[in-house]
Amino acid sequence: MISKKMESLVKGSSVIRAMFEEGKQMAAKYGAENVFDFSLGNPNVAAPAEVNEAIIDIVKNTDSVKLHGYMSNAGHDEVRQAIAESLNSRFGTSYDKGNIVMTVGAAGGLNVALKSILNPEDEVIAFAPYFGEYNNYVSNFDGKMVVITPDTETFQPNLVEFEQKITDRTACVIVNSPNNPTGVIYSKETLDRLGAILEKKQQELGRTIYLITDEPYRELAYDGAVVPWVPDHYSNTIVGYSYSKSLSLPGERIGYLVIPSEVDDYADLFAAAGVATRILGFVNAPSIMQLVIGKCLDATTDISYYDRNRTTLYEGLTKLGFTCQKGEGAFYLFMKSPIDDDKEFANRAKKYNLLIVPGSTFMCPGYVRIAYCVSYETVTGSLPRFAQLAKEFF
Repeated sequence: MISKKMESLVKGSSVIRAMFEEGKQMAAKYGAENVFDFSLGNPNVAAPAEVNEAIIDIVKNTDSVKLHGYMSNAGHDEVRQAIAESLNSRFGTSYDKGNIVMTVGAAGGLNVALKSILNPEDEVIAFAPYFGEYNNYVSNFDGKMVVITPDTETFQPNLVEFEQKITDRTACVIVNSPNNPTGVIYSKETLDRLGAILEKKQQELGRTIYLITDEPYRELAYDGAVVPWVPDHYSNTIVGYSYSKSLSLPGERIGYLVIPSEVDDYADLFAAAGVATRILGFVNAPSIMQLVIGKCLDATTDISYYDRNRTTLYEGLTKLGFTCQKGEGAFYLFMKSPIDDDKEFANRAKKYNLLIVPGSTFMCPGYVRIAYCVSYETVTGSLPRFAQLAKEFF
């Protein structure tokens, strides 16, 4: 018999993953070319050539103990130092290896950070819409998620409600920019205001409130948009990063945490993150992929591919009468459902072999998410199906 906690998690398992599995079944039944699966943020752009070249070079020229053996829980020293120096050159920071913890993707990093911070019944604030797995990550450590109502005009964080909902149980806040599911980049002005609110509340409540910024989409920004470096706006910030999207490596599960020396209780927090990495069962991030990343810090994927998909899909859908949030980053369109029940709308889309994710999955009912990290042929082929769907509502 499984635990009561897992019973509820199994019943409420990820809608996105369920749709991804459903898409595979539909592809087998109807043919992959006839199924338009926009459910999962699984990059279609190939990883940069440097990645495969680095893998081959490292496997051929690294001794077995270094290649496959244990290292510090925080990761290979030289890789952490290289990442720190890369960040310093980009953001004017002064990090070193003592500020970097290698993680099993961004998800592993967030769990390490939350494990290090939360006591049972501590509160974690997130701004809807947000990646629904945050709820499970907080639940893992018996924390309580506090959801801030979305501002559906701008999809910037609703800071008025945010300030009202901070309590003496608030341990941390999670932000995600560029945002999944909207693609919105949180502005400098928003982050300045958010940081000021947190500074004020820390003084009023006499406790540390950490800000965790989840940044797997940091490099995916369009039209010259700039993604602000969040620690510049609030000193008690922990950065979570993943190479899943920026280098198209989602299955390799490699990323890092930045724990700046300026955060409260830095030494204890950094030590806790190392211990959390071990006792959560990761032990360390995958050794080979750490070494690969160390050689590929300047590699990039061709985001013009995503931008073409974004523009084609946005223009096609709006011409059909749909209303979409055209975000400046990530690889998602957030489309308003033409009916209040976003789950019913997503179900009706399946009649046309269209797989889109209900916004209620992201704590924002009345919308659907469309992941455009797919082939261009999938985008163009889907538009006649969306046209058939539109006829049911307009």
